[in-house]
Amino acid sequence: MKTAALCAVLALLAATPAWALLPPTPHAAPSQAPSPLGTFEQVMIPMRDGVRLQTVIMRPAGHPEPLPILIRRTPYGVPDKLPPALPPSLQPLMKDGYILVIQNIRGRFKSEGTFTISGDARLTPGEGTIETRDAWDTIDWLVKNVPNNNGRVGALGVSYDGYTTAAMLLNPHPALKAISEQASPGDQWMNDDDHRYGAFRLSYDFEYAVMEEQAKTANTHFAFDQYDTYAWYLRAGSAEQIDTTWLHGEIPYFREAIEHPDHDAFWKSQDWVSAIHASTVPNLNVAGFWDQEDPFGPWRIFRAEKQHDPDNTALMVAGPWAHGQWRAESWSSLGVIPLGQDTAAAYAANVEAPFFRYWLWGKGEKPAATVTTFQTGSNAWRTYNEWPPAASRPTALYLHANGTLTFTAPTASETGSRSYVSDPATPVPYRARPISPTYPGGDWRLWEAQDQRFVDDRPDVLTFVSAPLDHDLTVTGDVAAAIFASTSGTDGDLIVKLIDVFPEDVQKPGWNVDAGPQPGDYARSLDGYELPIAMEVRRGRYLKSFEAPSPLPANTPILWDVPLRPRDHVFLKGHRLMVQIQSTWFPVIDRNPQTFVPSIYKARPEDYRSATWRILSTPDMPSKIILPVVGEPAAATHISAR
Repeated sequence: MKTAALCAVLALLAATPAWALLPPTPHAAPSQAPSPLGTFEQVMIPMRDGVRLQTVIMRPAGHPEPLPILIRRTPYGVPDKLPPALPPSLQPLMKDGYILVIQNIRGRFKSEGTFTISGDARLTPGEGTIETRDAWDTIDWLVKNVPNNNGRVGALGVSYDGYTTAAMLLNPHPALKAISEQASPGDQWMNDDDHRYGAFRLSYDFEYAVMEEQAKTANTHFAFDQYDTYAWYLRAGSAEQIDTTWLHGEIPYFREAIEHPDHDAFWKSQDWVSAIHASTVPNLNVAGFWDQEDPFGPWRIFRAEKQHDPDNTALMVAGPWAHGQWRAESWSSLGVIPLGQDTAAAYAANVEAPFFRYWLWGKGEKPAATVTTFQTGSNAWRTYNEWPPAASRPTALYLHANGTLTFTAPTASETGSRSYVSDPATPVPYRARPISPTYPGGDWRLWEAQDQRFVDDRPDVLTFVSAPLDHDLTVTGDVAAAIFASTSGTDGDLIVKLIDVFPEDVQKPGWNVDAGPQPGDYARSLDGYELPIAMEVRRGRYLKSFEAPSPLPANTPILWDVPLRPRDHVFLKGHRLMVQIQSTWFPVIDRNPQTFVPSIYKARPEDYRSATWRILSTPDMPSKIILPVVGEPAAATHISAR
């Protein structure tokens, strides 16, 4: 449990609601006496429409020279005083010296105006979003009114604060010289927080909407009346039933999702990234390969900027992080997986601080690498001039009807399929039960790295596995799946997981041999660990069109394209590759009734039906994972049937 002071410091630059929230300021505080860290001031900055935004300005001690301004704009609350000390994640930045500014966006806490999540991201042609305009007005006021600033402004933030940072790209103020968008959401229907290609992220959307829209001056958490939220959501029913019974239609964002199930004009109007076609401000995009909330947005923003970036000012950094964990006190392991170094400290000192030092101070060298990653498996930092790297080659990893994985396509002598029955009444949990609430704290942050053995023995999960690798297999680039599947229903979801299976003796013994394992030691061992590398869902009704859903043809094999996002990972010698396929992932993804209905969110209890799924592995319909392999391609003998 973090102390209140430490939480306040972390929240200066990290808006991860699971671990870095700030209380609202109880009283207006025009100024405070200097502290060892510097001075603190709270002001209300006027916007062009007369709305005033609650803003705190902190100037560090020991820097009498004109300083750049570094701003974070947030819906989560601003601090009411300076913290007693700086955490490690801020020390490399503040060694150079910045005037730190934190501002509550309109309608949150003491900031005036109206706040709604959907309205906040609505795009106005030629102007950007509300946050684009408010950021412009804020920067203009700061450079004109904050004493002894050097006229250069930077911005950064994580998650929602990443979005408010990235929105500045649409119409940047002339004084804005550099930003770092970190884990910003992009298109909230297509991916990131609320959906995955139209599949509704039920538990997250519900709990986040309550947190942000339940009260203006607080970050609230829904009070579950059942300890295991898996059981609560199963009892609660469809999204419509949850809204009617528990929210009474009073949380706009959740209600809007129910009323707009498809990719319609409502969602498209919030696709602000579609207005980015060039690099307008030097931008350090930051993404986590295991980000459980916003893994897509940073890559999409980066690619949008790269449409025109002659000076290579749009950069990408990605690493072994859950949501915002590059801002943690330290991050030397991904759950139980050791990383060999403190990746958060390395990022802060070697990537983030030099980026802002160059653009806001004019010191050091211009960052050269277009993409910087921390490559897991090898546990080494890598740099690339382009993404995907030119050296990576799309390589097919085939699923076979006998449950194996090889780089050899199915032959006529081994044609066939595997089947399972998916029952919405007993959905596959997305993490081991009991499932804690998303907020606050709990196990939410690391679920995408959780050992997948907890579903190995379920009859509604198909598992395909390779033999042990006889050499390291490097996968760098965009991973995807192409699965030929049929279902007896007229709708349904397909979830695909790519997994790195550790050897059974990779760590043994992980405890004192004579004393034996202490309580908890056995579960913390890496022996046989099934580490998810890439996981994603596709919703059947949207295979043909995201705007106009259509039923699946029952018992007819069709191709399911499942993007599995950018990755940089080495499957080490002796490890196995595994693929799991299932059709429920509850309650992070709402239950598909598997019967085509006008809206899944309003499905009736009788609409939910079991369905038999078949995964094809034939020469004509070869289900496969497409891996961007770097280096020696694996021959058929390298990965073979057990």
